[in-house]
Amino acid sequence: MTRAAVVGAAGYAGAELTRLLLGHPSFELACVTSGQDEGRPVRELYPALAMCDLVYSPHDTSVVVASRAEIAFLAVPHTAAMALAPALLDAGMTVIDASADFRLRDPELFTAWYGTPHTAPGLIDEAVYGLPELWRVALPGTRLVACPGCYPTATLLAAAPAVRADFVISGRVIVDAISGVSGAGRTPGPVTHFVNATESVAAYKVGSHRHTPEIVQGLADLGLQTPSVVFTPHLAPLDRGLLSTVYLEVEPGLLPEEAYTAYADAYASEPFVTVCQPGVQPATAHVRGSNRAHIGVALDQSSGTLVVTCAIDNLVKGTAGQAVQCANIVLGYDETAGLDMPVPVV
Repeated sequence: MTRAAVVGAAGYAGAELTRLLLGHPSFELACVTSGQDEGRPVRELYPALAMCDLVYSPHDTSVVVASRAEIAFLAVPHTAAMALAPALLDAGMTVIDASADFRLRDPELFTAWYGTPHTAPGLIDEAVYGLPELWRVALPGTRLVACPGCYPTATLLAAAPAVRADFVISGRVIVDAISGVSGAGRTPGPVTHFVNATESVAAYKVGSHRHTPEIVQGLADLGLQTPSVVFTPHLAPLDRGLLSTVYLEVEPGLLPEEAYTAYADAYASEPFVTVCQPGVQPATAHVRGSNRAHIGVALDQSSGTLVVTCAIDNLVKGTAGQAVQCANIVLGYDETAGLDMPVPVV
């Protein structure tokens, strides 16, 4: 058994990591930390996790985390992870970072989009981007994993087969995506207050969402030349769930069955990806609480546009489940271990 710690375990992503690790056959959840809820039992804050007898510890990496665990899952806000990771790595731990701090390979780009200098730039080159379906080969044995954001996860899974098959003839990619309110985190705000969020769908951070450069970087890594992304996220009155619709300009003469076959073949051996049958579109309800991604493929032949949709649970495949999936690969466990378990959704 590998002893695991969740740093920032009281947030929604941290609670989801707690849920998944409690049922994992190869991890022993040994430590959960929280700055805000230090000293509270997990089961008090999240009654659905009544099987957990742990109490939230303070964020003290040297005394608590490194002494109790061998692998640390960081479910903390951006800038916090880059402050914590160096000490954890120096203590010999494996670090799975669910924040944004090590996703972008250019520290100046990080500063431009996140408004703060990167304090651990020396670790950026070491970090492996943790989207297994696309870049699994780099994960085994690594010390530091940068788990993708929820929007980039769904978007890149939707775009990858078409880009890799050379169907796409333009770097201009349009992404319309919808997320549930839990994507904004546990701290309440005016936009995510129930009264303001319910019975309403609204675009937000149009042209300025921080996941944009991550999507651009991922598309370039897939082989798309000079990607230019128009990304418009929307907030929907859901507690969890994310649907990304990606529009790609494709070569004239592409047939719908060719596009579908490319996707079906690309993901045929992937344990967590389902390509819907032609004419069928995915829904967030179909993946709720799971580490699955469901993909729908449609070709608008009149405009030469491939329209690909991808539904995920933003807290599982979009965050915690993907982190566990990456950790499984890093440590040589079965990739699906702990990700098909019956513990209730928080």
